[in-house]
Parts: sequence; C-alpha cells; structure tokens
Amino acid sequence: MNMQWLVLGLLFLAVTGATLTLTSWLNRDEAVKRRLKGIGGTQDTDEQGLEGNAQWHARVVKMAGPMAKLSAPKEGWENSSLRVRFMQAGLREASWPALYFASKTVLALGLPGLFLLYSGLASVTLDLNRGLLLLVVLVAIGYYLPNVVLARMVENRRSSLQDALPDALDLMIVCVEAGLGLDAAMNRAASEIGLRSEALSEELNLLALELRMGVRREQALRNLALRTGVDDISSFVAMLVQADRFGTNVAEALRIQAETMRTHRRLRAEERAAKIPLKLLFPLIFFIFPSLMVVLMGPAMISIYRVLLPTMGGGN
Repeated sequence: MNMQWLVLGLLFLAVTGATLTLTSWLNRDEAVKRRLKGIGGTQDTDEQGLEGNAQWHARVVKMAGPMAKLSAPKEGWENSSLRVRFMQAGLREASWPALYFASKTVLALGLPGLFLLYSGLASVTLDLNRGLLLLVVLVAIGYYLPNVVLARMVENRRSSLQDALPDALDLMIVCVEAGLGLDAAMNRAASEIGLRSEALSEELNLLALELRMGVRREQALRNLALRTGVDDISSFVAMLVQADRFGTNVAEALRIQAETMRTHRRLRAEERAAKIPLKLLFPLIFFIFPSLMVVLMGPAMISIYRVLLPTMGGGN
C-alpha cells in the first residue's frame, strides 16, 4: 500500500473515531437514564408499544440504536414530514426508524471502508484529490441510498392504493345500497378488498378501528388521507366530508367518485402505454439493431471481402 492510501485510511479512521466519540459524549445522559431504569426495574415505553414480535423489535432497536443516533435528527423528527413518509410507506413499527437511520450510518461509513480495503488489496493507485473526491461520493451515496429506497416504497404503495380504490368504492356502493351504513360498508370493503390490495385493506381497517375507538368520522377520514398521501383518497375523503355536512345521497356520491377514479386509472394506464415506445427506443438502438445489422449484413460483407476485394486487387 502506497503512502497516499495510507494517509486516506488514517484520515477515514480518525474522522470515524472522532464522530463516534462525540456521539457517545453527547448521549452520556441517556445512557445513565437507561442504566437507572434498569436498576429500578422499569422498562422503556418504546419497547412496550412495539407491534408484532415485541422481543425481536426490541432487540433490533437495541442493536441499531447507537448507529442510528449518528444519522438521526436530534429532536422533533417524529412530528416532521419524515414520520409521515414512514406511515405512507406502511412502516409503522417502532424499529423501522432505528433501522432506517442505522442503515444510513452503516452505508455512509461502510462503503468508503470497503473501497479503502479493496484499493489496498488490489493496489489501486489514485492521487490524493481524486481519492478524497471518490470517498466523499461514496459517503453521499451511502447516506442518501435509504432515502431512495424509502421513496420507492412510498411510490409503490401509492400506486397499489390508487389502482385498488375504485374496486373498493364499488364494494361500498353495493353495501350502502343493500342497507348498510357507511361505517359498516367501509368495514366490509376492508375485509373483501384484501385479495386485491393488502395496503388498502390495512388502511381501511385502521379507519374502522379509529371509528370504533370514538374518533369523529371527519378526523378519521383526514387521518386516512394523511397516512396514504394519495390524491384520489384525498378527494374521496373530501367527498365524504361534504356528504356528511350537507346530507347528500352517499350512494350516488360514491358512484360518481368511483366512475371518476376509474377514468383516472384508465388514463394512467394509457399514459404508461404511451411511454412504452420511448422506453424501447434506447434498447432497440443499442442492443437489437446492431444484432440485426450483423445478421443481415454479415453474409454480404463476407462475400464482399472474399470475392469483390480480390477482384478489385487483381484488376489494379
């Protein structure tokens, strides 16, 4: 290993050590509080409220907690838009934020470390400026890669909710016209739409749970729109709120809303179909057309090379 990579490795280790030391010093009060709680026999409230497998989630939070503190905001992020993004992605367990911030820290520190290890083993030679720039780029990629994954999860879930919402509205129309109330119709649609979209079934079940807990229907519907972040669901919520306020026919309003959303779904499908030729353009140019040219023009070029070129050479 040359001197430049040795300097880069020592600089990376120094920055990492200084960051870990500063983080442990800033969180010394929390460590004391956790130890006092352990001595007093009290448990953390976050561990008591974990969903699903409580022991597994508690173990994940405990292992990822120190690494997550390096990337997590100091305070107030629970009320920020990032918390809403977790809800829109369907990540409601308390362990997911810890895993998210821990992955940002691990990737931001691990990718440069792996690059330094590979460069040392493979004897890659780069100048100091280029090496520092590459390390900074790897740190940025590792830090923002979880953001890209979270955004992709949110987008996939929104697409699933948008495509399944007209079918759920049709179920609600059938239930309302059969004599059920709106709350019972949404509960019935939640139980039946699970075969079409588990995400929409989960959201409607949460809506029914809030209504059974005594939350006002308007507030529960607005919470549904906030959790999903889908424009069609926001318009559906606005329609139901107006129907409650003005006393309009709910079945007729649901039928009009379902027809509108079905039209939007057809337009989105047509838009995706219209984008297919543009998406196929580059694979055709760079992969399919060269192969066709080789297959079609190959025999002619071989004949020209074997027959025409010797003839022309003999004629001269």
